[in-house]
Amino acid sequence: MTGDGARWVIWGAGVAMMSLIGIPVILVGLVLRFNPLLVVTAAALLTGLAAGVPPLVLIAALGKAFNDARFVSVVFLVLPVIGLMERAGLQARARAVVERFARLTPGRVLLAYMAARQLSAAMGLLSLGGQANMVRPLVAPMTEGAAEARFGPLSEAERVRIRAHAGASDNIGAFFGEDIFVALGSVLLIVAVLAANGLKVAPTRIAFLAIPTALAAFLVHGARLLALDRALAGEAARRARRQGPADQATAP
Repeated sequence: MTGDGARWVIWGAGVAMMSLIGIPVILVGLVLRFNPLLVVTAAALLTGLAAGVPPLVLIAALGKAFNDARFVSVVFLVLPVIGLMERAGLQARARAVVERFARLTPGRVLLAYMAARQLSAAMGLLSLGGQANMVRPLVAPMTEGAAEARFGPLSEAERVRIRAHAGASDNIGAFFGEDIFVALGSVLLIVAVLAANGLKVAPTRIAFLAIPTALAAFLVHGARLLALDRALAGEAARRARRQGPADQATAP
């Protein structure tokens, strides 16, 4: 290889490496906890400039992408509404409603929610749930209220554990339920991947075969939710035993 050829190879490799500058920018920005939207935008701009894209063309491309996917930003309008509802006492009211039912336990509340979430996702209604609009403002406070009514005051670790199970119930119900509905993106993605590898499968067959998996996921996580009830009951019993001798010692 001549000297000019080697220089062109080195130059091309340098341009290719510079085109990857967006990756370390995203990593550093997220580690330093900067605004994710600003980090991603800065990474896109730097990547485009490093690849030799003119600034005006790059900004026009970003604007076109945002305009084409502007419906995605509608979800951000929901967050202020949920915040106002929480400030007005939504979580407190949800907890108070659940505390009226003595037979409810955290596991039963989450089991019912997971069943509703999975069935609604199986019918294509993925919007009837979610971490931001259902789990945080309603499901988690209701589950904590059921736990307090059943087992007494909760520790911070128990509250975190309950919230984690609430989030998992939503994820599992939606993830395995959506595969049963033929018109959702997950089923169509499976069909496309199989077709790209020479396997032609109808979407209805994919949805039908997803039913046993959804049932298995429901049973497995349902067992985990019932185990959560037993764990909370055990913690409550241990607290009662620890408080018993202390109460006797302070009695006249």
